[in-house]
Amino acid sequence: MSLKSTREVETNRHELEVEIDADTFQKAVNAVYRRRKSSINVPGFRKGKAPKSIIEKMYGKEVFYEDAMQDLYPEALEEAAKEAGLIIINDKIDLDVENVGDDGFTFKATVTVKPTIDVNNYKGLEVTAKSTEVTDEILDKEIESVRERNSRLVTVEDRPAADGDLVVMDFEGFIDGEAFEGGKAENYNLRIGSGNFIPGFEEQLIGHNTDEEFTIDVKFPDDYQVDELKGKDAQFKIKLHEIKERQLPDFDDEFVKDVSEKETVDEYKEELKDELSERLKKESEDDIENQITDKLVELVEGEIPEAMYTNEVNQMIREFDMRLRQQGLDINTYMQYMGMGVDVLAENYRPQGEKRVKLRLVLEKIAEKEAIDPSKEDLDNEYKRLADLYSMDEEKVRASIPEEDLKKDLAVEQAMQLVKDNAVIS
Repeated sequence: MSLKSTREVETNRHELEVEIDADTFQKAVNAVYRRRKSSINVPGFRKGKAPKSIIEKMYGKEVFYEDAMQDLYPEALEEAAKEAGLIIINDKIDLDVENVGDDGFTFKATVTVKPTIDVNNYKGLEVTAKSTEVTDEILDKEIESVRERNSRLVTVEDRPAADGDLVVMDFEGFIDGEAFEGGKAENYNLRIGSGNFIPGFEEQLIGHNTDEEFTIDVKFPDDYQVDELKGKDAQFKIKLHEIKERQLPDFDDEFVKDVSEKETVDEYKEELKDELSERLKKESEDDIENQITDKLVELVEGEIPEAMYTNEVNQMIREFDMRLRQQGLDINTYMQYMGMGVDVLAENYRPQGEKRVKLRLVLEKIAEKEAIDPSKEDLDNEYKRLADLYSMDEEKVRASIPEEDLKKDLAVEQAMQLVKDNAVIS
């Protein structure tokens, strides 16, 4: 393979002219012949036994060319891009075969490539740190949260449903007197005030009693996920089966003994203060990094190809699908349940996807400018950390993650640390 020429045809689109030599091409043709000969019928020969020359004479010399070119061009294109100092983005590739024959073949490929960007003024970014002081208000809120986690639901029968209650109900929705798909459920648990249902639904449950049957009127929001329901007036028939209220335990020494290893309220409060202090420090550090990230992505100088955003969003959707599968769901079931299509899901992920792409490009550029080069010790420590994290043999981790890829990731992390170390924090 040899790269004959390369030129930029438009921003982030390059045309590469690549030549495959005769020997390489002929080997690929022979490989195709061996792969396909068993499926080719030639009169006078048993199936799969016809010589290559006979098949070419019968069907034309070019009979194996197409498959041979398909086999060769991906690796040839990758090598040509590397020689040209370009990184191809997984996007539309326009191929044009210039000539093909005994002397090999030459093709032109127009590809989308990783952009050349710049970044300046990344040192001295001004950010504001959140307070890490554990105030009485924060402590009281945490204590209330602990009581909430240890509360119990008790069925009530002497009063109607109120805000904050959990109700068990059947419901069925109608538009213009016709039931609509997805608008029916039985023995559904809903906490009034959760905001899980459309506006006006939960509020109209308040004041109704156990075993009561009633109808409520609502209007679907104009931006509702299901097109057929957007802005529509609807009626829901409700059968209220049960009302439950949450009862909180008293915050006393006995409660403290139940939820911790402490003996008294005062001892437990001191423990909570220490835990909250560590949590607030972590939240403050995360917030500082988020502020720095927001400022860094604004410093991108250069045009980023749309394909990079699309690829990143698709990757995020795949990651989301994997998380759903770990919970026993899949993305198609989730979208059906949520009443959305993959285009809506992609649109929701788009802002985060853009941010991830820009941040990676910026940090790679900073690593380049600062000549950041992770050491062998850095790599060894990271391989060991990953092995411990995933409870895997270190050699298996090394085999699954190429050193070159890990080195790039570490360089990006070290670039971010450099920016954080040079930030002005108030």
